[in-house]
Amino acid sequence: MKTQELDSVVGWAAPELGPPIVAAEALEARVLELGAQITADYAGRPPLLIGVLKGAMFFMSDLARAIELPVEVEFMAVSSYGSATRTSGVVRIVKDLDVDLVGRHVVVVEDIIDSGLTLNYLRRYLHARQPASLEVCALMVKEGQQRVALDLRYVGFTIPPTFVVGYGLDVAERYRNLRAVHAYLGPAGGRPREGH
Repeated sequence: MKTQELDSVVGWAAPELGPPIVAAEALEARVLELGAQITADYAGRPPLLIGVLKGAMFFMSDLARAIELPVEVEFMAVSSYGSATRTSGVVRIVKDLDVDLVGRHVVVVEDIIDSGLTLNYLRRYLHARQPASLEVCALMVKEGQQRVALDLRYVGFTIPPTFVVGYGLDVAERYRNLRAVHAYLGPAGGRPREGH
């Protein structure tokens, strides 16, 4: 790893992380592009952004500021991982929405799509609330990991199928505050883990 890449990781995290999968500068540039695309697509019909907590919180914040429309924001929390590094396949809603979706143009903001099972469940759940439209903006999609067909309108990056942390993504609630997205190697820099 280059010295510059190591310098961007605080000392407490460096031994457990691999090189950046997506650098901070690339994240910033791509979020601006996604914001411009959403601005163009939703001209005259400002969307309601629904961020999926906690992983999407940094992405959602930056994306909302990159959209040049009077957007509204809401948050949901769903769980399929718990503190594990592999999805359990069982989805539960931890925090539901506080607003009515009927007739609204909704964009679900996700941090990362792995198997796609959680997103598939979430889409069905939200469609039942009768929005005028429902699209997904995912920061990252893991290559070759989807177990269901997904029609994603907005995708930031396609990444290798390795467990990643940073820019909102965590393992056991750690590493969310890293500026870049890194491969997570585990304690003392062990082998990369599978999962998100």
